[in-house]
Amino acid sequence: MPAVQSASEELVRRRAASVPRGVGCVHPIAVARAHGARVWDLEGREYIDFVGGIGVMNAGHANPAIVDAIAAQAAQYTHLCFQVTSYEPYVALAEALNARAPGATVKKTLLLSTGAEGTENAVKIARAFTGRPGVIAFEHGYHGRTMLALTMTGKEAPYKQNFGPFCSDVYHTPYPNALNGVDASVAMRALEELLQKVTPQHIAAIIIEPVLGEGGFVAAPPEFLRGLRELCTKHGIVLIADEVQTGFGRTGKTFAIEHAEIEADIIVAAKSLAGGMPLCAVIGKAEIMDAPLPGGLGGTYAGNPVACAAALATLELMDDAFMARASAIGARVRAAFEVIALRHAEAIVDVRGIGAMIGMEFAAAEHVARIVIAARERGLLLMPAGEGNVIRVLVPLTIDDAFLDVALTRFADSIESVLVNQGVK
Repeated sequence: MPAVQSASEELVRRRAASVPRGVGCVHPIAVARAHGARVWDLEGREYIDFVGGIGVMNAGHANPAIVDAIAAQAAQYTHLCFQVTSYEPYVALAEALNARAPGATVKKTLLLSTGAEGTENAVKIARAFTGRPGVIAFEHGYHGRTMLALTMTGKEAPYKQNFGPFCSDVYHTPYPNALNGVDASVAMRALEELLQKVTPQHIAAIIIEPVLGEGGFVAAPPEFLRGLRELCTKHGIVLIADEVQTGFGRTGKTFAIEHAEIEADIIVAAKSLAGGMPLCAVIGKAEIMDAPLPGGLGGTYAGNPVACAAALATLELMDDAFMARASAIGARVRAAFEVIALRHAEAIVDVRGIGAMIGMEFAAAEHVARIVIAARERGLLLMPAGEGNVIRVLVPLTIDDAFLDVALTRFADSIESVLVNQGVK
């Protein structure tokens, strides 16, 4: 007689039968509810969430202030389309983001729905402003799954597969990562060599993640970002900071480029902008943002009023105390990770990151795959990055110290069980 499936197992089975296999899934569980930094499956099992919807839930699951804002706006109107009529939440959010973007230059903001839309529209705006076609991106970078965004993405597997041919006039250069022998000076020299071949007059934009997300949580050195700013200014190239994963407190500041004390020409932000609602912002210098003619930008759902209301409530939460808490969480996680790394030096290559955006790199992706399973069995949800050999931390920044300590203990126990059982020690 076949075993009776649990409700979670049944939903996972239905998913496999009805959803294309190309939509991957890290954990074979089905969630019933979530709050703060915890989620519960359909059987009532509790997990501490170190994934946060892949960096979306900085303000925590079901944050009451955000839930209330969503409900209040939904009771007024859920959709109008900003290309048809104006409405307060879009304009108010644009004003708030313009004020929070680093740098003294006057800003304007375009609202969209996804990070991929954001990176593509940022390039459209840069091309309209410069009259040039070329774009430079970085190896191991990730900018989205739509065709231009996928072309700019410098991480081949699993994203590019057989989806080509890709867009023209997109070039890649090494991302600075001293662990791989590419320090800031080497990366800058490679970029300058590329510009000798392509010529700066062909390049509209350079797009970079200040901290690689999918690429393994590698932070670009501040001196490299400052050099990038100088190079772009010299050649009239638009500097685009892809802050989709790094933004809104994850690194201890609203935007990660603030650590380098530079002003990007355009910032693309999404994920934690709206507390779980689909929303993206392209924030840029007003002169650049005004380059496209009316009708050149927009989208039917872009800047949805309910999502805008959620974002306004989210921004209210992200004050100086919130940023300080992100830094404190990051320090606590890093300290715990470094102790673990010392104990398992043969298997753990590096601990790195900024603020609460911390990654642990392993010598083998196989270790990470098994640790993710072991952690789930102990009630902790993890997710890999890089080449499957990095565990990344995207825990909601509302977690308290007690739950964080529980999570870190579960993390350490999971690593211990996997590495000791494999005989790595």
